[in-house]
Amino acid sequence: MLGNFTYCNPTKLFFGKGALKEMRGELAKYGKNVLLVYGKGSVKRSGIYDEVVAMLKECGKEIYEDAGVMPNPTTEKLAEGCERARAANADLILAVGGGSVCDYAKAVSVSAYCGEDPWEKFFIRFEEPSGKIIPVGCVLTMVGTGSEMNGGSVITNHAQKLKIGHVFGEEVFPKFSVLDPEYTFTLPAYQMVAGFYDIMSHILEQYLSGTDDNTSDYIMEGLMRSLVHSSRIAVKNPLDYEARSNIMWTATWALNTLVAMGKDTDWEVHMLGQAVGAHTDATHGMTLAAVAPAYYRLIMPYGLHQFRRFAVNVWDVPTKGKTDEEIAEAGICAMEKWMKEIGLVMRLRDLGVTEDMLGGIAKSTLVMTGGYKVLTQEDIMQVLRESL
Repeated sequence: MLGNFTYCNPTKLFFGKGALKEMRGELAKYGKNVLLVYGKGSVKRSGIYDEVVAMLKECGKEIYEDAGVMPNPTTEKLAEGCERARAANADLILAVGGGSVCDYAKAVSVSAYCGEDPWEKFFIRFEEPSGKIIPVGCVLTMVGTGSEMNGGSVITNHAQKLKIGHVFGEEVFPKFSVLDPEYTFTLPAYQMVAGFYDIMSHILEQYLSGTDDNTSDYIMEGLMRSLVHSSRIAVKNPLDYEARSNIMWTATWALNTLVAMGKDTDWEVHMLGQAVGAHTDATHGMTLAAVAPAYYRLIMPYGLHQFRRFAVNVWDVPTKGKTDEEIAEAGICAMEKWMKEIGLVMRLRDLGVTEDMLGGIAKSTLVMTGGYKVLTQEDIMQVLRESL
């Protein structure tokens, strides 16, 4: 039975070739001062930076910059961004980049006028913002996180060996996002395929939960099939517009909160992957890929009906003469085959993890309660050992 819920997503999207021009109307809604947030220079090399700056100037904006956002934004970088936002008296934060840049922009938006330590307030106590929130807009250059249309923000605290996400309410969602698939064409293959598994993982975290007949599950099966199909094309030809545009749209729908409605949702793979990232700074999508198979084999007996459905409806696993357990295992094997085919990292050791790090990673792993099994510390260590 579908549970009760309230759904709202206030983000306006502009999708397709040349979508940046649609941003003019949105910029007119905000004051003069824009804090332009981006990473370590790829947007300049691709020419996207010049396009965005030209439009901001055309619209009469005063531009202040916050560059150098890293793939796993840190508490130190967040403090720097808050200072820049206040110094600019920013009326809008414009994030130009991938999910980390968008996540970071949202963290700055709620933290600049927080009045206390934002790490403690938002990422430890998981409180909602009570002070001024600076509006955020996004120009997306990498797909995977869905951050362009949700309230999620993930920050890393190296001192505490923690990487934690806070899912803020609709007031923190980007006010608008520009999604031009051509802006993703220059992304290195490693980052591209990492994004592909981030998308898959977002869907699985929501799909592999619950026992009811839920409309969201049917939607997610279609999204996963589309992702698998288009990813195979994109790996062979990264400039295939149809494949890259389908993947971009799938990434947005994977985590814009829609398919979570009426679902319990799991998120333990993300907790495991983020703990690995807190200790290694490894690429997020690759950390998820490295731990997912072992985790899913551990919990499969507790959600066998859904794993069987995943195998049949997503991977076309034949059922004749097979037990439910055999069908479900074949589904995980099919997913692993696809993961290897597109070039994902499958072992933690390839991300810099050593056996003596596993205990610390386990301690950094938050335990969630929405999945088919609530993990013990022994369970977490088992998954990490099997993923090494």
